[in-house]
Amino acid sequence: MEAARPYRSLAPDKVIETIGLLHHRIAERFPGAGLADVCAELLRIAGENSNRAESITRRNMPLRTAIIALLALGLAGLAYIVSLIDFSRASADSVFSVVQGLEAAANLVVLLGAALFFLVSIEVRLKRRRALAALHELRSIIHVIDMHQLTKDPSTAVSVGGKTSSSPARTLSRFELTRYLDYCSEMLSLTAKVAVLFAQGFPDPIVTEAVSDIERIAAGLSQKIWQKIIILEALGSEAGQSVGGRQ
Repeated sequence: MEAARPYRSLAPDKVIETIGLLHHRIAERFPGAGLADVCAELLRIAGENSNRAESITRRNMPLRTAIIALLALGLAGLAYIVSLIDFSRASADSVFSVVQGLEAAANLVVLLGAALFFLVSIEVRLKRRRALAALHELRSIIHVIDMHQLTKDPSTAVSVGGKTSSSPARTLSRFELTRYLDYCSEMLSLTAKVAVLFAQGFPDPIVTEAVSDIERIAAGLSQKIWQKIIILEALGSEAGQSVGGRQ
């Protein structure tokens, strides 16, 4: 049972290793391509976010110690107010003083409860802010990846007809274009996996929803990429059949 537990969550070092391998593959297949630079940036962000995710899961002991000290001080103040109430007398003035003391104590209890809620939630809110800032970076790089595949039109890998002076350069073969699009899809998937590192160690509802949003965006863009790959395969098959028919 113990040996199975590591497979229940993503291992940050494995995610980083996979991104590093993908970067080498892109650089070797397309030397000097901007996509390799984007993957290198993703690798850097993955390393930083791995450390961030790990630090977010750790307890903030200095903050918790300060909270406990403040709560102890508030309880001591409440006990002091209660100690000032004289419960031994039964005169009208004494009863009035007791009521006033109890009212003051009740108000202090309410304030102490509000302060307790605020102080206890400070750690969560600080961790949430750090996680959301990192997730914003990942969301941005997803759109950078999408920009790199945006102009990769599968039809130009088979035919160059209809090209204008403003059309982007078409230098990739059908095979190279398929590999390029496949690399983009892998990068999108790995970006989503880096985002998951935050949710699995810090199951905050807001952070989890932000991670799910990134996964949805990555999956939607990846689906568009695979539609292009399917078109490329279909066009390649049609071209092969035409050549075979002419022979």
